[in-house]
Amino acid sequence: MSKDIHQNTNFSKVPSSTSSQAIDRFKKLQQKKVSVKNLLDGIIAKDTTALSRGITLIESTQQNHVQKAQQLIEKCLPYANNSIRIGITGVPGVGKSTFIEALGSLLIKQGKRVAILAVDPSSAISHGSILGDKTRMETLVRSPEAFIRPSPSGSSLGGVAQKTRESIILCEAAGYDIIIIETVGVGQSETAVHSMVDFFLLLKLAGAGDELQGIKRGIIEMADAIVINKADGENVKRARQAKNQFRKALHLYPLSPSDWSPEVTTCSALEEEGITEVWELILKYVDITTKNGFFEKNRIRQNKFWLLQTIEEQLKSAFYTHPKIKSELNSQIKAVQQDEKTPFAAARYLLGLSNDK
Repeated sequence: MSKDIHQNTNFSKVPSSTSSQAIDRFKKLQQKKVSVKNLLDGIIAKDTTALSRGITLIESTQQNHVQKAQQLIEKCLPYANNSIRIGITGVPGVGKSTFIEALGSLLIKQGKRVAILAVDPSSAISHGSILGDKTRMETLVRSPEAFIRPSPSGSSLGGVAQKTRESIILCEAAGYDIIIIETVGVGQSETAVHSMVDFFLLLKLAGAGDELQGIKRGIIEMADAIVINKADGENVKRARQAKNQFRKALHLYPLSPSDWSPEVTTCSALEEEGITEVWELILKYVDITTKNGFFEKNRIRQNKFWLLQTIEEQLKSAFYTHPKIKSELNSQIKAVQQDEKTPFAAARYLLGLSNDK
């Protein structure tokens, strides 16, 4: 995603007879297509092409794109914060894409516009990503009221695309009522997504042998609801048993600051059964937390979290890109590995270099 926002143009293939002025005009035309004003106007007008380009701009690491992206986000802010943000997680194979398609289809039938930010796992070896969510959500991808944006997780925090939160702002400015964020379901991605959504939903499987293990995991403390998926056919009985197990486990946890007691339910995303009940559960949560003030307080707390998180990321980036650090880092690592210097002494030395102009 760090490539240029539009397709690279090979100017070396331009005929020699073409004047440099013509090339300059062509470059300006390309730049005009992605100007902040044009993108903003398109996003507000609910143009999905402009929204896609805006998110690509946000995901780019090129310096000139970073500056434009920040301008675009700031201009979109007055049109944002008017959606319900839902985070959905679960282990691979739990049926997240099928569930999201069933839920999204239900919401669209109710007159909602749905944006789905699905983060695909990136290979640790090739750094490539399949980006296959659009192929798995065949119904939603054809709906003009749905926007599906798969992004590679890369090496960013917890497997979540680094700019996902900014992408939420653009989607809200584009008039999407419901923003669904799907995690990769591994590592610390759940923690990152939990810090940017209003409602956090955990999908589980019955009979997969992970019921008790799931109860031990800290993710249960973050979940606002646990949904046992694939409760169909011969799996219905096992799904009910898993539902009872999780209900009993949740009683062991203290009441959250939202005054909401996490609920457990079952569904079959494939057969679209139980999806309406899940949505009603989410609406119930939003109603309760809006009335008691937690909904707004939680968003304010999340803004503070991402402010501090961004500062940390910027400081880390500035440290590792500092010219003196880049030239000295390897030698300090070598000194530590050979027991010539302690890790703490090496760190203090490098930090001192980073403070030099």
